[in-house]
Amino acid sequence: MLLILIIILAAVAIYIDLPNSPGIHIALGPIKADSDFDIRQGLDLQGGVQVLLVADVPADQQIEEGAMRQVATIVENRVNALGLTEPVVQLQGSRRIIVELPGVEDPEAAVATIRETGLLEFVDAVYEFLPPETTVRTTYPDLVADGATTHQVTVTVPVTSTGALTTTGVLTATETQTQTVYATVLAGYHLKTANASTNTSTGEIGIAFELTDEGAQYFSKFTTDHADNNVQPFYYLSIVLDKQVISSPHIVTPITEGRGEISGNFTLEEAQALALQLRYGALPIPLKVESYRAVGPTLGQESVQRSIRAGVVGLSIVLLFMLLYYRVPGLLADLALILYGLFNLALYKAIPVTLTLPAITGFILSTGMAVDANILVFERMKEELRAGRKLTPAIEAGFNRAWTSIRDSNISTLITCAILFYFGSTFGAGSVKGFAVTLALGVIINLFTAITVTRTFLRLVFGWLGGKLQTNRFLMGS
Repeated sequence: MLLILIIILAAVAIYIDLPNSPGIHIALGPIKADSDFDIRQGLDLQGGVQVLLVADVPADQQIEEGAMRQVATIVENRVNALGLTEPVVQLQGSRRIIVELPGVEDPEAAVATIRETGLLEFVDAVYEFLPPETTVRTTYPDLVADGATTHQVTVTVPVTSTGALTTTGVLTATETQTQTVYATVLAGYHLKTANASTNTSTGEIGIAFELTDEGAQYFSKFTTDHADNNVQPFYYLSIVLDKQVISSPHIVTPITEGRGEISGNFTLEEAQALALQLRYGALPIPLKVESYRAVGPTLGQESVQRSIRAGVVGLSIVLLFMLLYYRVPGLLADLALILYGLFNLALYKAIPVTLTLPAITGFILSTGMAVDANILVFERMKEELRAGRKLTPAIEAGFNRAWTSIRDSNISTLITCAILFYFGSTFGAGSVKGFAVTLALGVIINLFTAITVTRTFLRLVFGWLGGKLQTNRFLMGS
C-alpha cells in the first residue's frame, strides 16, 4: 500500500512540476478547482517595483512610538492581499518605509492601493435614491445608529459666475445653496471582513462583508426599524466610499446576522481593490510616495545561474557519495532524494511559494538535512549487521534507533523556522519568511522521504535480493 501511495504522489508531483503543466481546472457541481501551476518568482529573480513611502506629516510633528511599525504592518497586509507573497516591507529610520513589489504589472495601481485609505460609511438616505458616483456630505465621525434622519444645513459655497473656481483661484462671485448632510449609521471600523465575490445566479461582482458584533447590533436595529418589505416608497441605506456613493440598496427585510453585500458596477479587479482597502482600513499615519522605480532582475538572474550550477554540482557529488559509500542502500536513498526534490517543487508551485535567493537557500539547506537523515539510518544498520543481526531485523533496528535522533533534530529545526517566520512577519523581513517557509517545507517532506520512502524501497529490494545481500556485505556498504 505504501508503495502505491508513493507512486501516486510521485505521478502527481511530476504532473505539477512539468514546465508546461496545464494546471487543474475542475468544475463539477460544488467541487471547483482552478489553479495554474507556475513558479512565482521574487523581486530579485524577476524584477518589480521599489517604492519609498514617507510619513505625510510636518517635519516637527512627533510621531507616536510604534505608529510607523503599525503602518508597515498594514502596508504589508495590503501587499500580500494583492497576491504578492513575500514582499519586502522595511522601516527606514523613523518616518520612511521601503516597499518592494515583485512582478507588478501596474505599479501606479499597486502604489495607490498601498497608500490610499478607504473610508466606508453606511448613510441614512431615507426615501431618496442616491445614484452611484454622487458626492455627499455626511455626519462622520459622528454616528446616528438608532433610527437616524437626514439633516438639512445651509452652507455658503464660493463659486464663479459660471459655477467654478477661476484658474487663478480668485473668486468673482458667491452664492448660497442648501446641501443635505446625511447621517452616518455605520463606519468602516465596524467591518470585520470584506472580500470580492461573484453572485452565482446573476454573475454580478460585488463585495461580501461581515460586521463586528457592535456593527451587527447597530445594523440589525436600523434595518429592523426601516424595513420596507418591498413596499414603496423604498427606504434607502446608501453605501458611501470616500464621500462618494457606490451603491444605494433599499432595506427590504431586517438584516440581523451582520452580513451583507455591496453591489455595484464593478470589475473583478475593482472589487478586489475595494475589498482590500476596506479590509485593512485607515492608516494611523498618512503616507506620501517620495519615489518609486523599476527594479531589474539582472543581479538576481546572475546569482541564480551561479546558484543553480553550484547546486547541481553539489547535489551530484552527494548522490555519487551515497552510491559509492552505501551501495544498494545509497542507490535507494538517491531515488528517495530525487523524489524529495520533486515533492518540494510541486508544493512551491501548488501553494504557491515565492522563490527568492533566501528561499532557494532554505531548500538547499533542507536537502542537506534529508541526506543526513539517511546517513543516520544506514550507519545504524551497519552497526546492527556488524553485531551479527540478520538483514531484515538490522534494517528495522536501523530505522527505529535512528528515528529519535532524526525526530529531535527536525523538531528543533521546525521550532527555529517558526521563530524566523514570526520575526519576518512582525518586522517586515519578507526574505526571512521565505527562508523559513522553504526550510520548514523541506524538513516536513524529509520526514516522509527519509523514513517512509527509503524504508519502503529497502523492504521491497531486500525482499527480492535478501539472500545475495546477506552474503555479500559489500553491496550493503559494510
